[in-house]
Amino acid sequence: MNNPAITNLVLSLGAMQVARRLPLEDPEFITYLRIGYVASQLIALAVYWFITLKIRRRNDLTVLKYVNPPSAMNPDAKPELVTTTVKDYDLVETGKAMRGLFMHGYLKYTQPLFIQGIMTLKGVLESNPAKLHLWGKKAEGDLARPFKTAGGFLEGITGKAQGPQTDAASIKAAEKAGAGGKSE
Repeated sequence: MNNPAITNLVLSLGAMQVARRLPLEDPEFITYLRIGYVASQLIALAVYWFITLKIRRRNDLTVLKYVNPPSAMNPDAKPELVTTTVKDYDLVETGKAMRGLFMHGYLKYTQPLFIQGIMTLKGVLESNPAKLHLWGKKAEGDLARPFKTAGGFLEGITGKAQGPQTDAASIKAAEKAGAGGKSE
């Protein structure tokens, strides 16, 4: 099972079955569930912090150039050339993942609290920065920088790739057009 979407589905369905059997009406159990959720968030934060330390220690200053596609929501947007280093790119991606940890608010539903605690840890351990810096996988294929984004609804309709473009022609065209020249 190497496909994250399938493991997410299996883990979610399994966690829902377990959550149905938990005493979610018991206030004492809810307190422990909240403690477990906060603990999973803190563990995830600690893993990302550790990944950040490894990225800084590795200090890979290899230049990375790519073109960010224009926003599908803004028809006037132009492709943007990004010039950065592997270190800076990995730090930005890890920072995005860390911010994602805190986007889940508490809405007085206890079953999602249990499931989200499990899924958070799974997501952290399967993230691209974790694959590279914790598990020691090589930066090739799906892990080649810049990371490929999963195809969304608009990409399916338009047929246009929404992820960063790394081919020489796209980079040269963006340089020639003076498309931003953003440095991360």
